[in-house]
Amino acid sequence: MSEAIQLSRRLFLKSSAVAGGGFALAATFPMAARANAAAGPSQLSAFITINADDTITIVGKNPEIGQGIKTMLPMLIAEELDADWDSVSVEQADTNAAKYGPQLAGGSFATPMNWIPMRQAGAAARAMLLSAAAQRWGVSVSSLATEPGRVVEKSGSRSASFGELAADAALMDVPDPATLKLKDQADFRIIGRAIGGVDSPKVVRGEPIFGVDTQLPGMVYAAFERSPVFGASLVSADLDAAKAQPGVIDAFTIDAAPQVELTQGVAVIADNWWLANKARAALSPQWDNGEWAEHSSAGYAQAAQEAWAAGSSDEVFAEKGDADAAFAEADKVLEAEYSYPFLAHAAMEPMNCTALMHEDGTMEMWAPSQTPQGGQAAVAGYLGLEPSQVTVHITRMGGGFGRRLNNDYMVQAAAIAKQMPGTPVNLIWSREDDVRSDFYRPAGWHKLRAALNAEGKITGWADHFVTFDLGDGQFNPAVMDADEFPAKYVDNLHFEQTKMQTAVPMGALRAPRSNAIAYVMQSFLDEVAHATGKDLPTLMLELTDGVEAEPPAEGFMGPQPGFSAPRLQAVTRKVMQMADWATPSPDGRARGFGFYYSHMGYFAEVVEASLDDRNNPVVHNVWAAGDVGRQIINPFGALNQVEGSIIDGIGQAMQLAVEIEGGAVKQSNFHNYPLPRMPMTPQIHVEWVLSDNDPTGLGEPALPPVIPALTNALFALTGKRVRSLPIDTSLFA
Repeated sequence: MSEAIQLSRRLFLKSSAVAGGGFALAATFPMAARANAAAGPSQLSAFITINADDTITIVGKNPEIGQGIKTMLPMLIAEELDADWDSVSVEQADTNAAKYGPQLAGGSFATPMNWIPMRQAGAAARAMLLSAAAQRWGVSVSSLATEPGRVVEKSGSRSASFGELAADAALMDVPDPATLKLKDQADFRIIGRAIGGVDSPKVVRGEPIFGVDTQLPGMVYAAFERSPVFGASLVSADLDAAKAQPGVIDAFTIDAAPQVELTQGVAVIADNWWLANKARAALSPQWDNGEWAEHSSAGYAQAAQEAWAAGSSDEVFAEKGDADAAFAEADKVLEAEYSYPFLAHAAMEPMNCTALMHEDGTMEMWAPSQTPQGGQAAVAGYLGLEPSQVTVHITRMGGGFGRRLNNDYMVQAAAIAKQMPGTPVNLIWSREDDVRSDFYRPAGWHKLRAALNAEGKITGWADHFVTFDLGDGQFNPAVMDADEFPAKYVDNLHFEQTKMQTAVPMGALRAPRSNAIAYVMQSFLDEVAHATGKDLPTLMLELTDGVEAEPPAEGFMGPQPGFSAPRLQAVTRKVMQMADWATPSPDGRARGFGFYYSHMGYFAEVVEASLDDRNNPVVHNVWAAGDVGRQIINPFGALNQVEGSIIDGIGQAMQLAVEIEGGAVKQSNFHNYPLPRMPMTPQIHVEWVLSDNDPTGLGEPALPPVIPALTNALFALTGKRVRSLPIDTSLFA
């Protein structure tokens, strides 16, 4: 996700023969490195193999965490190749920056980065097959066409399968991508078709495709004991007692390496994981908890109150007009405090990694990582190797949600395997490890104010945001954008923030930042709407009425569309129509609205909710209107992403929170960190608004608006505002 990378629309291609009379096509895309031009371009590669038996193998270059990218990217290639999808098999790539360029599952980058290059790879292979047929038959390429899996003469006199032409095609010149004409949208056969995940049958059958399933000859298992208090250091541990436990092979300490996110701890090695994990109790570790042992969620919340009471902040990070004058002259001033907790990722597959230090000093790993190249670099740096000396096989992941963007567990596995050369080591975290050793979605506190004139127009907007100082890293999930909606649509603005110190590690979690910020801003805007006798969708439409789309802005992937008020308006009007917004809800129910723009996707949602006999919220219906461009590549995968995001958002709103007590996480497993259960799942209705923009990927933009839509529905039902998450049901008693 480096801003030093820019995807080029150019493409280098190279063909080669393969055994059995087929050919392989490597598609290499130069990547300009802005940060260090002398280092040369990075490369993005896709591989197509066509066999003599008409089977086609397409390499899925990116990690798969359940978002469907291992299916979607090969669909782009197969479309332009004019392949018969039933003849296509997909293989997972290993980590290789030289071949594949950036390999990551994060930030919703896969679609915009690969929309053109993957199609060019398929189109180039199709052109080579056409050239091979033209040469064989002594005709012009213009007299030929393709049908699924075949080259045909337009006259209808001859045809040949791709497999029959594969050996000849391998000898053809690779075309210049600039000469390739990609298909028109109206001619798509594969793009836009609902296709199940290529791994889904294996998942259903329980085949061992996940990282935790890795099995190697002579493999041993490792558990890792670290301090429950963040930032603590090890004083002592009874290694001999652990070694004396049944099945234990060894136990040894691992020193911290903060530069690669490796915490200090004790590794216990056994011939099965259950025994290794059980033997940890015999360690009886003693820790020096240091200054962080006094930190708590309650303490952070109190510090936020003190910062607001002091009336000053660390910095003003956005200012426009004269906010002080706007509030002084306002006919009405609204003020509210909102907060949200830390969240854990709690992926179904806990963190794990298998590592083998070879006798020659090189490392081989099997890693369920969202950023395997980052893990490769971290392990290489830790071991003093070159990245090329660390082989990383990418495994399927049982969820990630941003947790596996950090590769601490990979470095842990490498540190343990370093002590056992020649022996493969499978490191597996317990569920308690996973919940208590996360990179959490940051908690945050907002003191918001809105100035209104006599006509109910917003004349001033202010927020004192209390968050955490996470240093100057490339991505900080604990900050807020200076142009956070509705900043661009008010004349007088004042955003300030106070940053607290902490040892709690934090990272991206499903639509990082926006899943929290959407709740705050859309809830407070709902307060503004009600104070002026409107509803929130009406206010949103009024704020953006007549505003043109912003021009494209330069991003690390090249020019990216600017924020579009017309697209906001389109999804807002669409979801109001879907939910029949103007019609009253059935007795005992109410509806709420929420909108958010995230990862270049626009989503407006309406939630219909009620309260049960115990005052617990019940969500009956969620209507979602989304705009992620002019083309949904795989409707099946897109629907899965939207539905999953909405269900997760409801869980976040109603029952998920990580609490810090004594410098450690209080929660430990699903009994006190309860994920959404099937009975919580509402009816979800999804429709797309297709705009004239290239596909931008889905990521998680469907999650942020569902939370304020739910809390706004509860206000409409009860007249009580939910200003802190998760929802406290005693509010409705």
